[in-house]
Amino acid sequence: MRVAIVHDYLAQAGGAERVVVAMHNVFPDAPIYTSVYDPKATLPEFRDMDVRTSFLQRFAGGAKTHKLALPLYPTAFEHFDLSGYDLVLSSSSGFAKGVITGPETCHVCYCHTPARFAWRYHEYVSQGGYGKMARRILPWMVHLLRAWDVQTAQRVDRFIVNSYNIARRVYKYYGRDSTVLYPPVETKRFRVEPNPTVDYLLVVSRLIGYKRVDLAVEACTRLNLRLKVVGGGPDAARLKAAAGPSVEFLGRLPDTEVAHLFANCRAFLFPGEEDFGIAPVEAMASGRPVVALRAGGAKETVIDGVTGLFFDDPTVESLIDALERLPTLDFDPRRIRRHAETFDTTTFESRLREIIDQALDEHRRLYDGMRPAATQIAAPEEDTSRPHELGTDNSALGAWKTVHLPHTALINGTGVPPGESL
Repeated sequence: MRVAIVHDYLAQAGGAERVVVAMHNVFPDAPIYTSVYDPKATLPEFRDMDVRTSFLQRFAGGAKTHKLALPLYPTAFEHFDLSGYDLVLSSSSGFAKGVITGPETCHVCYCHTPARFAWRYHEYVSQGGYGKMARRILPWMVHLLRAWDVQTAQRVDRFIVNSYNIARRVYKYYGRDSTVLYPPVETKRFRVEPNPTVDYLLVVSRLIGYKRVDLAVEACTRLNLRLKVVGGGPDAARLKAAAGPSVEFLGRLPDTEVAHLFANCRAFLFPGEEDFGIAPVEAMASGRPVVALRAGGAKETVIDGVTGLFFDDPTVESLIDALERLPTLDFDPRRIRRHAETFDTTTFESRLREIIDQALDEHRRLYDGMRPAATQIAAPEEDTSRPHELGTDNSALGAWKTVHLPHTALINGTGVPPGESL
């Protein structure tokens, strides 16, 4: 079976890129098609893979310039020739799902989120990097891209999403059902420290507005609690100016140093709303509790009172209340670690194989059902026993459209997302 992997761009090192690495582990011979590739800015694993870039690579290949080519991405992905592949597996938070495949090819899309620039525009722009002129032009451009985003969702044969949170968005914006498969976390990179120092709180994040690191900085400044902040971004200067002497900014650090910080922190702070959020799971893989905003993906990964605790409102006062409750709770590091292991890479890869096998099966049945016998000349008689869709006989299509509603597409088989209850 010939397989191609498609990803938006390889110009940063985040959770989406780790998903692509895990996909490649499942299909090690698959080339990776992407708009731009910056080896210095993304994960080193890609240097050993067959990465194929679009025409954008010639002038927008750098980590600092790729977003400036926003209106050209649809053309870049539609230009890829994916004929001859049996399976196209896209990893998309915007453009990769827009590739064009023939009816003989099954297209499975792992959707990290419907395009943030289209559906959460104000949040996207607040991340920085756009001048006054760009902010005047962008709304008109995004209007067109939003229509393209909806249209290209219909090119996908099967949607996989990274959380129930995103399943709701995919249904809202695209009218498509999906199957939940949580992103892979390399829990083996983290360990439970037998005697952790637990003398500081920890944030590991890009320093961008919507991550709400400002809440953690201000709360720890007011309470005079030690806070270590790992990461960089456009908000760094503003956050440093607002921080008191108890807050330390460490910048970007190697994975080994971050793992050491996870293992010894008192608790990991997760003050923003994320689509899923891998960092809290990494903290839990280290046996450390998470203090998280009760929103987004955190509701599916953190078990209140068992692996961490929630605060309800995105305010400093609400976070302070949670930090004052933290010492009153007794957390079991081993139990926290066991919970994190349910999100391990091995689970992701095994479940991905199962979902893709199902998608290929459905795709095969659909198109086999539409193919006439070799000797058949006349069109088949209309089947009046089945309901009609779009004015044609869609019996094969009806059989193929298996419902994958978010509340039934459970990984753990409990009928309840892991973060909702025990």
